[in-house]
Amino acid sequence: MDFFVIQALTGLASASSLFLLASGLSIIFGVTRIVNFAHGSFFMLGAYMAYTLTTMWSGPLGFWGGVVAAAAVVAVIGAVVEIVVLRRIYDAPELFPLLATFGLALMTEDAVKMIWGPQDLLGPRAPGLEGAVTILGHPFPAYDLVLIVLGPAVLGLLWLFLRRSPWGVLVRAATEDRTMVAALGVNQKRLFTGVFMLGVFLAALGGALRIPREAVHHAMDMEVIVEAFVIVVIGGLGSVPGAFLASVLVAELNAFGILLFPKISMVLLFLVMAVVLVLRPHGLLGRPEAAARASLGVQEEPWRPMGRAGWALGVALVALLAALPLVADAYTLTVTTEILIFALFAASLHLMMGVGGMVSFGHAAYFGLGAYGTALLVRFFGAPMEWGLLTGPALALVGAVVFGWFCVRLSGVYLAMLTLAFAQIVWSVVFQWTEVTGGDNGILGVWPGRWASDPAVYYMLTLTLCAAAVGAIRHLVFSPFGQSVRACRDSPGRAESIGLDRRGLQWLCFVLAGGFAGLAGTLYAGLKGSVFPDVLGIPLSVDGLVMVLLGGLGTLTGPLVGAGVFKALAIEVSSATDVWKLILGTVIVVLVLAFPEGIVGVWRRWVRPRGAGS
Repeated sequence: MDFFVIQALTGLASASSLFLLASGLSIIFGVTRIVNFAHGSFFMLGAYMAYTLTTMWSGPLGFWGGVVAAAAVVAVIGAVVEIVVLRRIYDAPELFPLLATFGLALMTEDAVKMIWGPQDLLGPRAPGLEGAVTILGHPFPAYDLVLIVLGPAVLGLLWLFLRRSPWGVLVRAATEDRTMVAALGVNQKRLFTGVFMLGVFLAALGGALRIPREAVHHAMDMEVIVEAFVIVVIGGLGSVPGAFLASVLVAELNAFGILLFPKISMVLLFLVMAVVLVLRPHGLLGRPEAAARASLGVQEEPWRPMGRAGWALGVALVALLAALPLVADAYTLTVTTEILIFALFAASLHLMMGVGGMVSFGHAAYFGLGAYGTALLVRFFGAPMEWGLLTGPALALVGAVVFGWFCVRLSGVYLAMLTLAFAQIVWSVVFQWTEVTGGDNGILGVWPGRWASDPAVYYMLTLTLCAAAVGAIRHLVFSPFGQSVRACRDSPGRAESIGLDRRGLQWLCFVLAGGFAGLAGTLYAGLKGSVFPDVLGIPLSVDGLVMVLLGGLGTLTGPLVGAGVFKALAIEVSSATDVWKLILGTVIVVLVLAFPEGIVGVWRRWVRPRGAGS
């Protein structure tokens, strides 16, 4: 019993740092509606900056002053980011700031390696709190007791600030209805900058307070950002008390999960989030109306079928790609094959997002299920990889049927986070079920048959299937089914009033998108000859979002162009330099600022000839 008390106290100490991170994210989203993927980067910068300042300044005042000063410096950096980058794209579709912050996260990771080096850094202990105190006969770090008190103290200060100060009243009002606040004459630019600085300060303070407990490293941003999103969603978007309650819940799950549920410890957090969202779709302390206003959908001009110029361009492009084996070497064909596969993956995600209005943070689940559906067939039955062209998409369809049934009952960022939860559950099963999936070692030898082993032949097979799949997606979009789905996306209430089954239509759209992603995963398994759990991971889902947003949500060709640009840049830059994330992130941010509607969105507006269509 004593041991469990100590473990619970350890969880409470971790909860304070998580609460600082999540409360900042919740406040920023509540006012600006930005899904800030770079929030973990500010947490990491706070830890690195605190390491530098606390090692320079000695004594208790030096340590605590360094912690607060580090958070303040990072808050100023956050203000600069908001003014220079985010302020310019507030009028863009709401997902484009997510793309910009993803680019900033890539840039920050390489920047900290250049400044502080790639090695882990051990910060100083808090003066006077280096030792331990005895609780129930067990030693407990004295510094952790300070953190346990700090969390509720910060919660109380935030409550007083948001409830009693004039600026706090504006923040709460903007969280409820920022359009009305603007109509009353409030300077939204200053309000957004102030809110962003406050959120970044809290995140950086949470990172700075971690340095006496664990090493500082350049991957900690990605480690904490997913937990932060989970906490915010469980607690309820825009709710600071909800963020505190969820932080305690998540920290205790982390503390006890490995002890009580060792088989599912890696996925326990996402199981809890999935259960909360299914039972209480707006989080523990969230409000339904806030979730509705936080919808991540986009509104665009009506889509039109391609005109003659569009069809001519499409046919010419396919003919050009079909002729590539005549002039390209094996490496070029392999790279182009990979780009084609991810173009199909992006097109399938666009079917769900752009057409169905359902944002997915876990679309890699269906890509990975397609890859593993093929790999398991080869491993256990010795069947040729080509049979996986049936079993891979079928397994992805089954997963989409099950997960989609729950997901379409939610909307906005809650739906997106539930897709992430299901994807992480599948990833955990694959990672831990070593006897079947091979775990981290993956499944090897998933090669196509002898007839398709030549890179040129496999390239032509991929081109044929991807072109057919993209053509099928385009046909679906302009069919009565596609028009009905778009009606449900643009005006759910009106669609239901005329007799459309909104959930049923969105569910079918979800399932079809999962099936097309599964086909892409199957082709990817044959290209690489092996399958590993990373085909189900969060980074691949984020890559899919980047491809779709980079090309543009308002056009069917956007994801294809976005996939080509993103994958070509990633492959070429990563092979040319060690700081490829810095360069790629910079390119993404520049493209977002230059083309806030996506590359193809700008082309449609400025360059497209009449009759070219979508």
